[in-house]
Amino acid sequence: MLKNYFKIALRNILKHKFFSLINILGMTIGVTACLLIILYVSDELSYDKFHAKADRMYQVGLHGKIAGQEIYTSTTCPPLSAALVSEIPEIDESTRLDGYGLTAVKYNEKAFTEEKLFYADSNFFEFFSFELLEGERKTALKEPNSIVFTTDLAKKYFGNEPALGKLVTVGSDGATYKVTGIAANAPTNSHVIFSALVSASSAEHLKSTVWLNNGMYTYFTLNKNASLESATEKFSELVVKYVGPEIERFMGTSLKQMKEQGGAYGYFAEKVTDIHLRSKAQHTIEPPGNITYVYFFAGIGGFIIIIACINFMNLSTARSAGRAKEVGLRKTLGSLRGQMIAQFLAESMIYSLITIVLALGACYILLPFFNTLSGKQLDMTIFMTPAFIAGIIALVLFVGLIAGSYPAFYLTSFNAVEVLKGKVRAGMKSGGVRSTLVVCQFALSIFLIIFTTIVYQQITFMQERNMGIDKHNVVVIRNAGRLGNNRESFKNSLNDLTGIVKSSYTNNNFPGVNNTTVFKSPSSDQDHIMGLYYADYDHMDVLKFELKEGRYFSKDFPSDSSGIILNEAAVKEFGYTNPLEEEVLYNDNGTPERFRIIGVYKDFNFESLKIKVRPLAIMLTKNANQLMVRYDGNSKDAIASIGKLWKTQAPNEPFDYNFLDENFDELFRVEQRMGQVFSVFSGLAIFIACLGLFALAAFTAEQRTKEIGIRKALGASPIGLVILLSKEFTKLVIIAFIPAAVAAWFIVNNWLSGFEYRVDINPWIFIGSGLVAIFIAWLTVSYQSIKAAATNPVNSLRYE
Repeated sequence: MLKNYFKIALRNILKHKFFSLINILGMTIGVTACLLIILYVSDELSYDKFHAKADRMYQVGLHGKIAGQEIYTSTTCPPLSAALVSEIPEIDESTRLDGYGLTAVKYNEKAFTEEKLFYADSNFFEFFSFELLEGERKTALKEPNSIVFTTDLAKKYFGNEPALGKLVTVGSDGATYKVTGIAANAPTNSHVIFSALVSASSAEHLKSTVWLNNGMYTYFTLNKNASLESATEKFSELVVKYVGPEIERFMGTSLKQMKEQGGAYGYFAEKVTDIHLRSKAQHTIEPPGNITYVYFFAGIGGFIIIIACINFMNLSTARSAGRAKEVGLRKTLGSLRGQMIAQFLAESMIYSLITIVLALGACYILLPFFNTLSGKQLDMTIFMTPAFIAGIIALVLFVGLIAGSYPAFYLTSFNAVEVLKGKVRAGMKSGGVRSTLVVCQFALSIFLIIFTTIVYQQITFMQERNMGIDKHNVVVIRNAGRLGNNRESFKNSLNDLTGIVKSSYTNNNFPGVNNTTVFKSPSSDQDHIMGLYYADYDHMDVLKFELKEGRYFSKDFPSDSSGIILNEAAVKEFGYTNPLEEEVLYNDNGTPERFRIIGVYKDFNFESLKIKVRPLAIMLTKNANQLMVRYDGNSKDAIASIGKLWKTQAPNEPFDYNFLDENFDELFRVEQRMGQVFSVFSGLAIFIACLGLFALAAFTAEQRTKEIGIRKALGASPIGLVILLSKEFTKLVIIAFIPAAVAAWFIVNNWLSGFEYRVDINPWIFIGSGLVAIFIAWLTVSYQSIKAAATNPVNSLRYE
């Protein structure tokens, strides 16, 4: 029986080649897009699940509240890890990670700047499930001056030579480290991506017992039978026991008083598998993902597969007359309705099977392009997993059943007698359903056009917005601190080079601010949280921000070493009306120091446009570790001349640089990629809808052949006939516009609410999207309409 079903199904597919091709093409594109999105979503949701203890593995974060500002950060203090294990029975083990920072690694004549180095505790490879290919998991990071390379880093420095036992130089102090292990490259779906791990016992600062020194990452695993709530309840006891005395010693107030004044200090725990998409903390090791975008991608995948299924349903019901006599004959000969439903579903399953096979091939071909578009490193290995194979089977069944169910039940509902008497006309009864499905298709398409357009508007706005500084034509030498005593001579020589406008030393790594700290006014005990960074005398000339009042630092004023410059937001935070007559207190080393406000500069965006410009201060320094260089002309020429000078003054150090505008662009790289992916998939969705519309227009023209012939014989013009045939589809697109516009407005407005600086929603975008949809629909049906209108009426009416 099944063999017969599939045999007849194949015969019907081959008999109607045009409609079969449209169906298969549309479904293949839809399933391909859906599979790619499934790969993307699966990868996003799989972060850190490869760890054996992932279900009970947590990261500790710090929650504070000072001056009314809530702070959530993923960094904590060095002594916390040991205290978790020794004082909270529910916690099984703990480990720490600390970013080494940008540093030079040397081996013989090879020297590179590395930025994915971490200090790690000796139990790192027992705690996490990262693969250690060479070396012992228990001892690789036990001894001081031990280092574990990843395979990529080992190949970079040692080529094909054995790496274990090799000695390398790391850091500014030229310390020698022994390679004690080779780890596999960290999986791309990990929130920790490292190139090398240095034993924590090598770092004196990790032996610190200061609880207010928060700058590293702490993890723990729960005992198998313990609850997270019972463990985190004891965090407050650690704060009272260890943090309280330090707050009193360093800040001059008790923990109780701080809380009474509205402050807060405590720890919280986040599941490691939630860090990538659901973390509420700042300063994560890797830039986090966005669960909202995962939902968006899943939604668009669903949209596309629905549009493809609608095509199949529409074309199947539209061709109902061609199958009606078959149904009538089968019923007359004794076929049961259930058997015929199975027959039509089998045909749908064959379509689904063909499209899945073609879609898997298309995925293989398109995956490199999709990886470039999405910034991922996906591969086809996931297709071989039992879960994915089960998913593919489920997708075949889902697509086959959804796409084939309505045609199957609709076609088998015909009365055999009426069918054989010719009283059932082609798809007449299903016209309303087909119209509804076309409306659904174009509603989804219009929604995608609107959403994609506004996403691109917001991205363009972020790229072109005047941020208050000139981020273009600025190169940042990230390891300028390696110049040592040659810093000033290098800067002076640099400023003399052709094409170099000015250079400035700073300790800040834009975008963002490296230090957020507490200031006070001399006349008040109120705390004020501000960002703070240090820069030299030429900083304003390099960044080109504007002064609102006062002046910038100058060598003509020796007292500027105790001066400070604030932005407008900082002045507003302090409530100063005459800021140039005021001072601020800054407690850097336990003793408050006075700094006189010598200038106020206009607010500039130094962080993401999702965040309102916050208070920011600049102090004077001569010992910063980065050099920002403004240049004129071609960037390649500037880099070449700077690099040449670098080799004369730091011949043994790598020349490591990037560009300021590219650094700022990274802030909205996620949105940029989302916009690109959305535009591609939106285009595919519209193309699939147009495929169905094209075939439906061909069917409509075929069904109205005699009507068109009569109208032409009675003097109807070709243009009038084209309008007549296109009018029905135009109405459907207009109807589709209303729900699409309403849904798009709510969703787009919700998405834009996440940006402090955003574009306004322009009604013309909605109107324009509707007009574009109408134009696309007209363009799609015009060929069939013109073809039908140009047909000789004699041919249409010859046998009437």
